Amino acid sequence: MAVDEYLFEQAQQKRATYVRFYTWLRPTASLGCSQEISRVVNLDECRRRGVDVVRRMTGGKMVLHHLEVTYSVSSGDIDFFTPTLEGSYRLISGALMKGLELMGLEPSLASSTSRLYARSDLPCFAYPARNEVEIRGKKIIGSAQKRSGNFFIQHGSIPLVSELDLLLAISFGLPPARQDCLTSIADELGRNISYREAVEYFIDGCRSYFNCNFKQLILTTADLDRIKTLESSKYANPDWTFHKLAPVSI
Repeated sequence: MAVDEYLFEQAQQKRATYVRFYTWLRPTASLGCSQEISRVVNLDECRRRGVDVVRRMTGGKMVLHHLEVTYSVSSGDIDFFTPTLEGSYRLISGALMKGLELMGLEPSLASSTSRLYARSDLPCFAYPARNEVEIRGKKIIGSAQKRSGNFFIQHGSIPLVSELDLLLAISFGLPPARQDCLTSIADELGRNISYREAVEYFIDGCRSYFNCNFKQLILTTADLDRIKTLESSKYANPDWTFHKLAPVSI
């Protein structure tokens, strides 16, 4: 999360676009920046099951991260992404869908957001939101975006396998009717796929969709120092996680 915020800072300072893929060492529940923690995640169950808890800089619903590809895009390039939240959201979803298509899958964009879901404390994968990616009506990519003028960061979760039992254990209020609402790449392919294999598909999908090439970013000592500052003062700080600090950049 600290790296994502740092890349958002760099996008604004250097007028660059950064695309990042990563995964998680341990199961982790991430909260939207304004969510009330006691309403969305069972902390006792998280402790019992070894699930970490963090708070994102973006909004949206609680997400269980673990066996997945997580992505982030930070940019202010309106020639690529348009100056609107919906326009950039759709474009990024389109690029990720291209990666899924290269795997042989048939994703589509959700056409609307359920009003019940929008007002609820349900987990992110309980319903697809407008312009999020689904397969056969089941959500396969959950995303959230934060904007500052024309600059934005969007990041999200792409499960490699479904971990519904763990999600049900640590969350509140996922009704039985919504327990067949999410899917994963392995579920849809009918086989397991490694993180590295999946990322290569998404990189190729982005290249094809945007007709662009990637240049690897090597973080300097100064970069890492700034990331560590963000981590220690914010994302690893219980006052931020438990919402005792205002949701602002450090």
